[in-house]
Amino acid sequence: MPIKVGMVSLGCSKNLVDSERMLYKLKSHGYKLVTEPGLADVAVVNTCGFIQSAKEEAIETILELAKLKADGTLKKIVVTGCLSERYKEETAELFPEADAVIGIGNNKDIVDVLDHVLKDERYINFAPKLDAELTGERIISTLPFFAYLKVAEGCSNCCTYCAIPQIRGKFRSVPMEAVIKEAEWLAQNGVTELIVIAQDTSRYGEDLYGKSKLPELLRRLCKIDGIHWIRTLYCYPERITDELLETIASEEKLVKYLEIPIQHCNGEILDRMNRWGDRESLENLFAHIREKVPNVILRTTLITGFPAETEEQFTELSEFVNKVRFDRLGCFAYSQEEGTKSADFEGQIDDEVKHHRADIIMEQQMLISAENNEKLLGKELETVVEGFDRFGECWFGRTQLDAPDIDGKVFFTSEKSLSVGEYVKIKITDTLDYDLIGEVIAE
Repeated sequence: MPIKVGMVSLGCSKNLVDSERMLYKLKSHGYKLVTEPGLADVAVVNTCGFIQSAKEEAIETILELAKLKADGTLKKIVVTGCLSERYKEETAELFPEADAVIGIGNNKDIVDVLDHVLKDERYINFAPKLDAELTGERIISTLPFFAYLKVAEGCSNCCTYCAIPQIRGKFRSVPMEAVIKEAEWLAQNGVTELIVIAQDTSRYGEDLYGKSKLPELLRRLCKIDGIHWIRTLYCYPERITDELLETIASEEKLVKYLEIPIQHCNGEILDRMNRWGDRESLENLFAHIREKVPNVILRTTLITGFPAETEEQFTELSEFVNKVRFDRLGCFAYSQEEGTKSADFEGQIDDEVKHHRADIIMEQQMLISAENNEKLLGKELETVVEGFDRFGECWFGRTQLDAPDIDGKVFFTSEKSLSVGEYVKIKITDTLDYDLIGEVIAE
């Protein structure tokens, strides 16, 4: 009887890719993969440790698994990922129920780790974080038609609020030929939508080739047979070049969508964040992008309540959001993270104030999104089918305007049966705050 392993992958899509590589190794060595930890003999938790809420989720997950182990449902627990990499000894001491606590550099050796714990050995090991593998075969755990393509590991930007460089190490690109090989493998295995990710995708290739090679990489990805959509996430504003914009505008497979996290618009705050820009330069940048890439969808993320953020600076941010009118926006209250420079800054702001400011921005964005959606009434949009909602008795999916998990959906009716991963034309007939309603256009 094969030993059953369940994976719990927390945090971002970059972490998910790591989980998928571990799953492939485990299956290749004869382990049976199950989707529910309660059905497993061994549970592997790939944790996130980026901000306080992510750490709390990771701790809660480990404690839930510990209960399953205590009642005999689960035999072994392995903890890996950003939380254990960031808090090595603390994680091992805090969770005696964990049979293995390892760092991200050990993920490539997950089979050996399980060998130890199945011999009833407690295994605590933290290989150098730079040992984390940059590529490798995977088991796709998303819907079968799309996959994340991680083109780099780590980060060298050193934003003062962010712990990623100390958790993941310096930025290092995956060699282009390895990226292309992985993308071709994904296409051969039924993936039609690639979502290009890294901590700073726009920096891709600088460390290997002396300059950003993201435009060249995207052009080469567009030549792969079977790929229908390619979406780019996590581009930094200071690295948005005309070459990149012209590539997005001219390549048919590249959806006209850019995620550019800016965090704020006030120059003084951005300077203390060790981020680029000010309100004028950012407004000019987004106007330039919209000129170069007609109908582009712009997504960003913002932080409210950064240390010493004044009411005037927050008002400036609010006015900026209303002026630029992002198509997609996420806003988060500042999280004071130990080990980061900003954790020691003077002027730390009360949690209630930080969250109230974030709520205000999101309320603004809801109105902007609703108005943007109204403009889509009567339009025909290509949509990928994600499934059928039995309760709503309708299909649902995503248009080119939306990335999975973080953006909205379109709910639609169809006179014929559809398949997950099928691309159809939808006529938009109604809107919700963030979502769309429509019907399939008969061909």
